[in-house]
Amino acid sequence: MMTSSVVTGPIRFGWRLRIGMLLPSSNQVSEPEMPSMLPEGVGLYTTRLKLTGGGHEAELKMIENVEEAAELLADADVHVIAFHCTGVTTLNPEMPGNLKRRIHDATGKPAVVTSEGVLAALQRFDAKRIVLISPYGQQTNDDEVAFFAHHGIEVVHEFGLNLHGGAEFSNVDPQTWYRLGMEHRRDDVDAYFFSCATIRAAPMIETLERDLGKPVITSNQSMMWHALRAGGIRERVPGFGKLFTLD
Repeated sequence: MMTSSVVTGPIRFGWRLRIGMLLPSSNQVSEPEMPSMLPEGVGLYTTRLKLTGGGHEAELKMIENVEEAAELLADADVHVIAFHCTGVTTLNPEMPGNLKRRIHDATGKPAVVTSEGVLAALQRFDAKRIVLISPYGQQTNDDEVAFFAHHGIEVVHEFGLNLHGGAEFSNVDPQTWYRLGMEHRRDDVDAYFFSCATIRAAPMIETLERDLGKPVITSNQSMMWHALRAGGIRERVPGFGKLFTLD
């Protein structure tokens, strides 16, 4: 007896927009999480760059072959290429522009990077004072604090779990990120930023926004919002916080 399979979710072929994404090789979260943020007719296509640990040396090694990886995405005729790693794109203020230029020079495609999406999201809320929560060690948090300061955003309070590598990051459940947000609540900030493309934070965004009374930004959420708008797609997508209600 033959049985037929049932398609339980949308199939997104990208007939309106194809977003190519470069991810750290250890990322277990972005590909399951981010397609849920896509409107009809937008597809997500990914290629990986080697990164399993942390630290500046590993992060810089990750981007050595960014041109080759971007060219693989260009073979799929994507419309925009997103370099998606928060730690790498906040290493220094020059990194976002350098990565975008390298990707564009190699492919002719427009490029966006994670830190650019985070900054754009914070600017849409006129957020000048934030809480930063991450899975990182102190050095990476310090890098991000300095990066935001360069762009006129003060990290009033920061906290990192001091975990090691993508597997540990992705093992933290959404409820823990909710709890950390509540534990590090501050009345004197404009927004909360949960940093890292490899954390399962999206399911708690709306509940945490309601309970904190402030916008909540995550790496995956802000990157997808920014990439969509870079590709000319401005639809509102429910379920991922106030950011996705904005143009």
